[in-house]
Amino acid sequence: MTKNMRFFRTLIVEDNPLFRQTILEILKNQFPSMILEEAPDGKTAFQKIEDAVPDLVFMDIKLPGENGLHLTEHIKKKHPQVVVAMLTSYDWPEYREAAFKYGADYFIMKGSSTNKEIVDLIKSIFANLGFGPAGTKNSEVLPQEGPNP
Repeated sequence: MTKNMRFFRTLIVEDNPLFRQTILEILKNQFPSMILEEAPDGKTAFQKIEDAVPDLVFMDIKLPGENGLHLTEHIKKKHPQVVVAMLTSYDWPEYREAAFKYGADYFIMKGSSTNKEIVDLIKSIFANLGFGPAGTKNSEVLPQEGPNP
């Protein structure tokens, strides 16, 4: 058995390029070892999730094509271990209820959440998933068993 370093993987699903870039910059600066992916719409997000399942998804509620609520529901059915933080500009009770109903783990207001709140949230998720403060953890890799020669 060998140990491999595993890096925390985050996908940002947001159609607003400026907001998407802002979150990317916060995460790059605070967590340089984090693997970051981005998607401007649901179709791209589905593809990226199938290519490499993230640990965390920041999900905009309103997206072109499939909305973030339905995308969250799909992710949680197929990959229940993925943490989803719903993003929205609207702090309406019905949005919060819908986000949690469809499987979101967190609800984040775009305009009022501070960088520190986002960083603290991620540190909390790291701890819950067994990652260190830098977003890494050792994972044990079992040797592959093959046919006997």
